[in-house]
Amino acid sequence: MTSDTLPRSFRLARLLALIVPAAAMATALVAEYGFALAPCEMCWWQRYAHIAALVPAIEAFLVRDRQRVQMCVALAVLGIAASGLIGGFHAGVEYHWWQGLTSCSTTHLSGDPLAAILSAPVIRCDVPAWTLFGISMAGYNCIGSLSAAAVIAVLARRGR
Repeated sequence: MTSDTLPRSFRLARLLALIVPAAAMATALVAEYGFALAPCEMCWWQRYAHIAALVPAIEAFLVRDRQRVQMCVALAVLGIAASGLIGGFHAGVEYHWWQGLTSCSTTHLSGDPLAAILSAPVIRCDVPAWTLFGISMAGYNCIGSLSAAAVIAVLARRGR
């Protein structure tokens, strides 16, 4: 199966299923390493879901079977939506609408474990590291990921 045999809307869905989690991960990494915004534990959960979405999104470009391509896009949509839902939960914790499953975490440890533990900064899950217009990165992930998952699902459905 070539990409020409797939309907245009489905090809767009497949492309967005790859771009959205890749862009979300790039944004998270730029925030972390470019602007020193260390992720908390719930930030990592959102990243894990996007990474999980990337795997089938990449596979959707590598396989030839039409049903398998559709399944890969569907799995990517689920991963993107999962990240958005986690982001929504995390935003609620940051706004103190509810209590999180964990209140704090630390950054990765390397070298001497005891020294690393003692000197590691505590990254709180209930305090946003950054906001724009009162919305945290978790809030933007929720809005963006759930919206993107819906658009991708509609495009994929239209292209079936």
